Amino acid sequence: MSTGTELAWFKSSHSGSQGDDCVEVAVTEQAVHVRDSKDTGLPHVAVGRGEWARFTSYVTGG
Repeated sequence: MSTGTELAWFKSSHSGSQGDDCVEVAVTEQAVHVRDSKDTGLPHVAVGRGEWARFTSYVTGG
């Protein structure tokens, strides 16, 4: 998936410290992009910011 601009990726604070189980996210005005940091060449997932907020609220028990 190409957005036409370079995304500013950052690693989740919940990623493993051994370099495993890592995800990275990049936030834009329209979406939150999520990718596997171990293989950044794979396609990433993009979801709307509202959907991302609902997802993170759900997984954190909110």
